[in-house]
Amino acid sequence: MARRYRRDEVRARIAKVVAAGEPVVTAGAGTGLSAKCAELGGADLVVVYNSGWFRMNGHASIAGYLPFGNANDIVLEMGRRQILPAVDAIPVIAGVCATDPTRDIGGLLEEIRGVGYCGVINFPTVGRIDGVFRRDLESVGLGYAREAEMITRARDADLYTLAYVFSPDDARMMAEAGVDMLVPHVGLTAGGTIGSRDALGLDDAAAKVQAMIEAAWAVDPGIVTLAHGGPIATPEDVDYVLANTDAQGFVGASSMERLPVETAIIEVTRRFKAARPRRARG
Repeated sequence: MARRYRRDEVRARIAKVVAAGEPVVTAGAGTGLSAKCAELGGADLVVVYNSGWFRMNGHASIAGYLPFGNANDIVLEMGRRQILPAVDAIPVIAGVCATDPTRDIGGLLEEIRGVGYCGVINFPTVGRIDGVFRRDLESVGLGYAREAEMITRARDADLYTLAYVFSPDDARMMAEAGVDMLVPHVGLTAGGTIGSRDALGLDDAAAKVQAMIEAAWAVDPGIVTLAHGGPIATPEDVDYVLANTDAQGFVGASSMERLPVETAIIEVTRRFKAARPRRARG
């Protein structure tokens, strides 16, 4: 069963990684096996999103943004029954849908802590939504500011905080909210059977990541910064982004559990299929 951590303990663990000059690697987990393997591989944090449930059941991660289930209930149940029992010492973070108007955020954060999570990230997030629908959400009080408020309240509840941001303005808002770790998000991860077919180029993604980092660091230069999404899908992509931005690590979800699993299962199935019964060997 996962160890329970206070916020300052997680901060100290992450600070040690940064001080050693190593990348901070955060792994999205949609199954207990994914979380277990990420811990064995040396990940620094595991994050549980409702999208992971869809992703690891063969559907696009973006399904987690649609009304196919209650995002917060899914994450609580995944933590309780699948992820937290499968890991040992790695801190586990919960994706929290902070804009749910039917839920008391203070009570939800208590549930998150009670299940065994030691931190939160804003997911699903209205930051992924734009256009008229986004303006409508903002106009009725269901906007991104509620996610920033959740981050502040989570800090007060002694939970470690991560925040997805999508623009320099988002980055400044989350820095002012006191977030511990900033995650510039550059879109749905590309590649594989259900990944994005319309991702940014790697250079454009790196430029966007850097602009968000600079905006946050102008408020608080102590925030840890990680990149996520879009064309940043392989270890080589991550190496390029880390070499061309001030990002201190990477958050991988599809890139760390879906793409490797797709590749491995397809390949091993083909190899099994290539075996021949004795009578067919001629």
